[in-house]
Amino acid sequence: MTMVAVGGSIGTGLLLGSAAALEIAGPSVILSYILAAFIAYTVAMALGELASEHPAAGSFGVYGELYLNQYVGFLCRAGYWAAIAFSIGAELVASATYMTVWFPTFPGVLWVLLFSALLVLVNLRSVLAFGRFEFWFAMIKFATVVAFILVGAALLSTGRVAPQYTAHGGFLPKGPIAPLLAVFFAIYAFGGVEMLAVTTGESRSPKDISRAAHLAFFLLAGLYLGAIIVLAGVMPWNRVGVSESPFVSVLRIARVPAAVYFMNFVVLTAALSGANAKLYVASRLLFSMGRSGWAPARLGKLNSAGSPRLALLVSSYGIAGALIFQYWAPKQAFLYIMGAAFSGLIFSWVVSLAAHVSFRRRLTPQQLAALPMRSPLGIWGSILGFFGASAVVLYTLFSSRVNAIGGLVFFVGLTVAYFVLRRRRVPSGASASSLPT
Repeated sequence: MTMVAVGGSIGTGLLLGSAAALEIAGPSVILSYILAAFIAYTVAMALGELASEHPAAGSFGVYGELYLNQYVGFLCRAGYWAAIAFSIGAELVASATYMTVWFPTFPGVLWVLLFSALLVLVNLRSVLAFGRFEFWFAMIKFATVVAFILVGAALLSTGRVAPQYTAHGGFLPKGPIAPLLAVFFAIYAFGGVEMLAVTTGESRSPKDISRAAHLAFFLLAGLYLGAIIVLAGVMPWNRVGVSESPFVSVLRIARVPAAVYFMNFVVLTAALSGANAKLYVASRLLFSMGRSGWAPARLGKLNSAGSPRLALLVSSYGIAGALIFQYWAPKQAFLYIMGAAFSGLIFSWVVSLAAHVSFRRRLTPQQLAALPMRSPLGIWGSILGFFGASAVVLYTLFSSRVNAIGGLVFFVGLTVAYFVLRRRRVPSGASASSLPT
């Protein structure tokens, strides 16, 4: 369970998005990842505590509905679905980017089409082997990032590569505010930590939930911080870009040709694995909403292979977004899609932290002492995390006119959908747990 959660979080946010973060902040991007790790920690502990008390499929949407209100719970659930479905496009664009190492003249749009067709076909089939498939891909990604950290540390410690922490304008070449600007990309890299609660919410053992929440977060944070420290030390920040994974660039700088192709293969499989997992989760989340009355009932039906075909096809809209951006702005497609997907992700964090604060305020001292798992940071950790995540939301929305308009349209659309669905809602009593896995 822990390995699948960690592996599902390792994707283009780290393997490609770290390049954009390094370009914005230089070596001080390390501070960005430390701040993002703290906010992610408050989310993981808050959700772990809530899941240990209320194990539930649907997780943060359920807690938003229980401890805040039905409207916020719907916004969280539907917004997260929209974001994770759209972020499939980021994984596909990244996959097309990685393929240019081997086929530099092949159009990226065609790679997106080919990989999209493959993903849809795989997800339309039986899902019995899904967990095993993702487990082994998680192992590959986990082992490769560990190996990258060890190789990078060896390059720095032996003097084969000169440390770049202060080589080009110092540790803060873009100024003291730059690490805060790069937090957007760092938090996106930690996106998926909220899925820990979705995964552990299926368990009925509070000890398992606590163990998995702690272990998965610290493994993820250790990998990310170790990787970004090595990356900032080996890779000159003024030579990065999103036309190639910086992990591949580092090995290219170290003049290890065979390792370059191997790493490119790994980041490609990581992107496709991430897209596959997100398509699976998005389709099942929409299926659950269809069964509970928060989406059209037709989306809550299965095909003969046990796959929610219509929910899967609707959740594939992120693929269409990838095609549009890859054709319209191929050099910046990944950044556009990542920005669009970020709003739903960070909103789920904000709602989760607010729900945890409300949960804690309702507890008596006796109930608090009896909790199966308690966040080490308590209510104040969630309050700090809430303000940190809210600040990121506000910055993202108002950093550009496009973000502000897009965010406003996004939440207005969800609000209209809420009132329409609430009027027509007829819960069937089924839940996500009724879906074969």
